[in-house]
Amino acid sequence: MKKISKLLVIAFLAVGISNAYSQDVQFSHYMFNNLFNNPAYSGVEGYTKLTALHRTQWAGYAPSNGPTSGLNSQLISLTSPIMRYNSGFGFYVLNDDIANQNYIQVQVSGAYHLGIKESKISIGFRGGAITQNINKDGYIYIDNDDPNIDNVQATQVRPDFSMGVNFQHKDFYIGAAFNHLIEAEFGFGADAIRNPYPKDFLITGGYTFPINYDISLTPSFLVRTTEFTSYTFDVSAVATYKEKIWGGLSFRQQEAAIAMVGYSFFKENTLKLGYAFDYVLVAQSAKSTTSHEIMLSYRLPAISTSGKKVVRTPRFRH
Repeated sequence: MKKISKLLVIAFLAVGISNAYSQDVQFSHYMFNNLFNNPAYSGVEGYTKLTALHRTQWAGYAPSNGPTSGLNSQLISLTSPIMRYNSGFGFYVLNDDIANQNYIQVQVSGAYHLGIKESKISIGFRGGAITQNINKDGYIYIDNDDPNIDNVQATQVRPDFSMGVNFQHKDFYIGAAFNHLIEAEFGFGADAIRNPYPKDFLITGGYTFPINYDISLTPSFLVRTTEFTSYTFDVSAVATYKEKIWGGLSFRQQEAAIAMVGYSFFKENTLKLGYAFDYVLVAQSAKSTTSHEIMLSYRLPAISTSGKKVVRTPRFRH
């Protein structure tokens, strides 16, 4: 009991920060990044797309005691259709720094798409690994001579598995996913101290309304629940002008109001650059008030096949 109590400060710091930040990153550009949330989105768009995001959460955050490193996340993802088999492939790597803890996810996903007129029903599965790295020197210990400090595992690797479904129409989509079904647990050198990577169930959706020939409006939402005991939601509205320029507002429950802007480059709008600014509305005294996120995505030209695919026109872009 004495040894465990001397390690509790490690667990309190690690678990406390993780719970406040949320185990999975909540990207403000979630509507442009559905593969991260749902493996069924693998290849659903009918073209190969590369996406990169960088997020700085609570910029300048510095607690009075304990870890002083920042909260930063980077994501690189790839999604591509496998047309011959009416299916899709997805892959992403996530690097998530939470104070003196670092999580790396490497995930591979596949999805089967059933075409129904101008729509697709997709079922997807994802498997991979989550690696936790701990900076032991970044924590405050009750007893620096405690031999249990040397037993703290700096690096641990656990398997991960997710599944999801998605319905995609030319002007709307809705999907649901169960992520981290295995609920990997990461220890701190003592069996009584565990930091589980919680199961997530989420629902996403969006609908594009044509305002006129040049302007469209796309409201969207993401609802996430952890173990069906707590939940958060994002609601957003993004307006797009001539498929080139977009801007919008978003609200994250119990967290922040968000403004987004973006621009599409080249004739076919194959390169997209977006920026999101979050302003914290809740518990400002415990956080820095701003977060920043940059998105860059590039898509290869769509592949023409005889299979069912989502039809895109100037009026319907999502």
